[in-house]
Amino acid sequence: MQQFLLFSPEVAAARLAGKPVVALESTIISHGMPYPQNVTMAREVEQLIRDAGAVPATIAIIDGKICIGLSDAQLELLGESPEAMKVSRRDLPYVIAQRRLGATTVAATMICAQLAGIAVFVTGGIGGVHRGAATSFDISADLQELAQTSVAVVCAGVKSILDIGLTLEYLETQGVPVISVGQPGFPAFFTRESGYQADFQLDEAHEQAAFIGTKWALGLRGGVVVSNPVPAAYAMDKGEIDRITEQALAEADARGVSGKAVTPFLLDRIKQLTAGRSLVTNIALVKHNAVVGARLALALHELPGLKPI
Repeated sequence: MQQFLLFSPEVAAARLAGKPVVALESTIISHGMPYPQNVTMAREVEQLIRDAGAVPATIAIIDGKICIGLSDAQLELLGESPEAMKVSRRDLPYVIAQRRLGATTVAATMICAQLAGIAVFVTGGIGGVHRGAATSFDISADLQELAQTSVAVVCAGVKSILDIGLTLEYLETQGVPVISVGQPGFPAFFTRESGYQADFQLDEAHEQAAFIGTKWALGLRGGVVVSNPVPAAYAMDKGEIDRITEQALAEADARGVSGKAVTPFLLDRIKQLTAGRSLVTNIALVKHNAVVGARLALALHELPGLKPI
């Protein structure tokens, strides 16, 4: 596998020094936010991880390589280029073999992080079961990846555009534990509460690390969802975001938007309908997740004999 991996100098030095590394996805840069806010956010998130004592590794596919850690120029390229493909598990061989520019989703970032020996991955929100999946069968590959790839994923839950109840049912069926931080309720990305409960509440990094370490020590393969609600000062009103989401979903359906294009369309439309407030919330929650993820990476690093499976 090493032939496909290219470590940035910062990440390579961290590996040699035995420092904890935190993986970051790149789809949030290329497809999740507009330029230049996307690149500014990426740099600020990386710095927050450094400030907390860990090393950031934003992951993307560039010139036939899985890049583990990106330069400023590479972040700019992802932020500006309309050619960046949204890469999930099924797309990795094509994008690498064709030497295309690829931005990794949650699923692909988990795969690449595990290949690179990185146990903690920070993102905004995971994918899930889409509304109407009973007929469309539209279920994010993120959920199956969580079932089989041993990486802890720190997120602000799932977006309100999804069927949150069915998403949690799917994770339960696949044996993926869902941890909440600071509250028993499972967050819904823009809002702190979804109306559903997480499996376990573990507020401190050392508790989360002990849980995750025990899971893997027992031979229980797969990831863990560490759901961390958006800070209260940036949370949106649930009633408002639900109404706007319904409108955006109806517009997507009317325009025939489907597949990978759905989530970027909905996020952009929600941003328009909230006059940019949703983007402010999105950036705030990613930064908050970065701090929690860095602390978790440090705590996992201190566990004796931790070895993801």
